[in-house]
Amino acid sequence: MSTEKKKVWVVGHKNPDTDSICAAISYAYLKNQTETGKNYQPKRAGAINAETRYVLDYFRAEEPELVKFAGAQIKDINFRKTAGVGSQISLKRAWETMKKLEVVTLPVTNAAGKLEGIIVTKDIATSYMDVFDNHVLAQARTPYKTIAETLEGDILVGNEHAYFVRGKVVVATSNPEYMADYMEDDDMVILGDREEAQLQAIASNASCIIIGGGLEVSEEVRAEAEKRDCIIITTPFDTFSVARLINQSMPIKQFMTRKNLVTFDIEDYVDEVKETMSKIRHRDFPIINENGNYVGMISRRNLMNMQKKQVILVDHNEKSQAVDGITEAEILEIIDHHRLGSLETMSPVYFRNQPLGCTSTIIYQMYQEKGVEVPKQIAGLLLSAILSDTLMFRSPTCTSLDKTVAEALAEIAGMDIETHAKNMFQAGSDFKNKTTEEIFYQDFKVFHTDDCDFGVAQISAMSREELDKVGEQLRPFMTQVLGDKKLDMVYVMLTDILEESSKVIFFGDNAGKILAAAFRKEEREEGILLEGIISRKKQMIPTLMNAMAEKP
Repeated sequence: MSTEKKKVWVVGHKNPDTDSICAAISYAYLKNQTETGKNYQPKRAGAINAETRYVLDYFRAEEPELVKFAGAQIKDINFRKTAGVGSQISLKRAWETMKKLEVVTLPVTNAAGKLEGIIVTKDIATSYMDVFDNHVLAQARTPYKTIAETLEGDILVGNEHAYFVRGKVVVATSNPEYMADYMEDDDMVILGDREEAQLQAIASNASCIIIGGGLEVSEEVRAEAEKRDCIIITTPFDTFSVARLINQSMPIKQFMTRKNLVTFDIEDYVDEVKETMSKIRHRDFPIINENGNYVGMISRRNLMNMQKKQVILVDHNEKSQAVDGITEAEILEIIDHHRLGSLETMSPVYFRNQPLGCTSTIIYQMYQEKGVEVPKQIAGLLLSAILSDTLMFRSPTCTSLDKTVAEALAEIAGMDIETHAKNMFQAGSDFKNKTTEEIFYQDFKVFHTDDCDFGVAQISAMSREELDKVGEQLRPFMTQVLGDKKLDMVYVMLTDILEESSKVIFFGDNAGKILAAAFRKEEREEGILLEGIISRKKQMIPTLMNAMAEKP
C-alpha cells in the first residue's frame, strides 16, 4: 500500500504579486509544520514579477512551481496498473491472463517498457473463429516451445528454441501411403499412435510431428526424427483437441493492434480524456509517462473514482483570478484580505478573511496562534509582502496591525524596513528589460459587475516621469487586452509611490466617462490623475463599481 502523502496546492491568484507568492510559500510551510497527513506545496498561477523575483533571490527562497490548470489529471486517478506482456507470448497465455486479471485488453510492451501495441479479446476470437489459413502458424513464426506449452506437451526430439517458419499444419488421418499426396516439405503434422504414419511423415520432410494421446514414441521414430532434423512434440490431448488448440500457440504479435493506438499521457487532464473517450468506443486505453514508457490502463469506469486536486487559495477569492479549472478542484481553505468574490465551493471550507492590508499579515497571526516559530527566511518573505501590498504603509488599506507585524518580522529577519522597501520598489520599477506584456500583466486583475467585465492593472514606481513613459508604452497594448480577455473596459493605475498618487489610463466604451464620474474629475484622453489614490482594492475598485451601478 502506498504511503505517499496526498498533495495539496497552496496557490495565489493569476498575475501574482509579492503577497500572493510569499503567502503561498509561508502558509505551505506552516501547514507542513502543524499537519502530518498531507504534503502542502506552494504553487503559482502566473509569471513572477521583477519585485517578487528580487525578494525570492534576496532570501534565497525557491520559486514555486507554475500551475496552469487545477483540474484532475490521469495521475490523480486510481487507474489499473495492468502489467505489460511481451509480444511473443501465445494467444492462449494472453487469454488466460485476461481471465485471471478480469480484463479485456492487455498492453504489449518491450523490454524497455515501451508500448508496442494492445491485444483485446476480439483479436483472440478472430484468431480462433476467422482464420482458416493453415499456413498462419508459420507466418506468425511460432516457437516450437510455445506450441508445446499450449498443448501441455513436451518436446522429445529437436531444438526447443527453434521456430516454425515454413510449411502448413496438416492432420494425418488417412492411410500413410496417401500422405505424400497432401504433404509438402516442412509441414507440421498432427498424428495419432500409428508408427507407420509417424515414420512416413518424417520421411516426407515434415519439420515437426505432434503425437497426441500421451502415447509413447518408439526409438525408431526418435532416431529417424533426429536424423532428418524433425521435431517431435507429444501431448496428452487427442487429435481433435490438438487441431483446436494449436492456433492458440501463435504469438500475440500476429494479431495485436500496433498502429493508430489511442493513448493518454499521465499528465493529461481528465476533461480532455473524457472528450476523447466519448468519440472512441474502446474499453481501455494505455497510459504513457513523461519518458514514453507504459504505466497502466484507464477506462471510463476509472474516471468515476477520480480524486480531485486539493487546493488552498491565498490572497484571493475570485473565480476570475484563480488558476484555471478551479471549479474542478476541491478547495480546502481560503486565506484572504479582499472583498468577497464570486467563488463557490461544493462543500464547507475554512475561510479566513480579515480587513487588513496584506494576506501575509494574517498568515503571521496564524503562526502565532499555532505556536510555530517564524524562520528567518519566512520572516523576510512575509515582511516583503506586507511592504509591497501597503506600499510601505502608505496605502489606505494599511492597518496598525500590518505595521506592527512588519516591525516584528523585520526584527526576526534582521532587515531595515525603509532600505528593503526602497530596493524592492526599485527592482519592481525597472522596466528596461521587460516586454509590454510583462509590464502590463505583472499585477492585473479582472472584476465583474452585473453587466460589465473590466480589468485593472497597477504599475508602481518611484518616479512619475518613468510611469508616464510606461503609460505611453501600454496604451496600444490595452486594445489587445480588451479583446483577448473579452472585457468591456481596461484601466491601468500608474502609481507614484513617493507622491502617493495614481494616473489612470483607460480603454473601452465609456471607460473614461465612468472613471471621471466616479472620482468627480474631468475626463481627459491622456488619463486622469487621482491624488491620494494608491490602493486598487480599497480606493479604485469600490469607487468604480459604485459608478458603474449608478450609470443610466
